[in-house]
Amino acid sequence: MEGGGYLINIPGVPPYVTYSWLAMAILILMAVLVRSSIKLVPSGFQNFIETVVDALYNLCEETIGKHWAGTFFPLIGTLGIYILLCNYMGLIPGFDSPTSNINTTASCAIPVFLATHYYGVKVHGAKYINHFLGPVRSIFALPLMIMMFFIELIGHLVRPVTLSVRLFGNMMAKHILLAVLAILTPVGLPVLVLGLGVIVGLVQAFVFVLLSIMYLAGAVEEAH
Repeated sequence: MEGGGYLINIPGVPPYVTYSWLAMAILILMAVLVRSSIKLVPSGFQNFIETVVDALYNLCEETIGKHWAGTFFPLIGTLGIYILLCNYMGLIPGFDSPTSNINTTASCAIPVFLATHYYGVKVHGAKYINHFLGPVRSIFALPLMIMMFFIELIGHLVRPVTLSVRLFGNMMAKHILLAVLAILTPVGLPVLVLGLGVIVGLVQAFVFVLLSIMYLAGAVEEAH
C-alpha cells in the first residue's frame, strides 16, 4: 500500500517518507515562529514549546549530569520532539505515522549508536575498550575478559535494533488496532483507543529518549 487513503500522496514516494518530510517541515516552522516572536516572559505557543524543551533538558540533566547535558541535548531534544510528533501524526485521519515504519525508527536509532561510541572514544581514547572487558581485568582473568568482550560487543550491536524495533512495533500495533476498531466497532470505542494512542505515543517517545540518554551516559562515564 503506497499512498492509498492518505491526504498527502507524492507519486513514487512512500507515505512514511512523505510524512517524515512533513514532520520536519512542521518542526522547522515551529522553531522559526518561536524564534521570531520570542519574549522574556513566555506565553502561548512559546510557553508550550519551552515546557517541552525544559522537560527534555531536565530529563537529560538528571540522567547524564550537568556537564554532559548541554553536549547531548541537541541530539536528544531533536529526537524526542521529532519522534513525539511522528507518533501523534498517525492519530490524525488521513495521515501516516512515520514511526510505524522500521526505516524511520532505524534512522533515529543509528545516530544514537554512532554518537555513543564516538563520544566513548573521544572521552576515553583507547581506554574505552575497558567498557567491554567486564569488572575483573588481570592477566589471570583473560578468558573471562575475552568472553565479556564478545558479550558486550553483541549487546552494543543489538542496541540500535532494540531501539528501532521497540518503537516500530508499538506504533504499528497501535496503527493496526485503530484501523480494525474503526471498521468493526461503533464510534465511541475508537475514540477511547485514540486516547490510549496518545498515551502510547508519549510513552514510546519517552522510552526511546531515556534509553538513548542512558547509552550515551554509559559511554562517557568511567569504566568500573
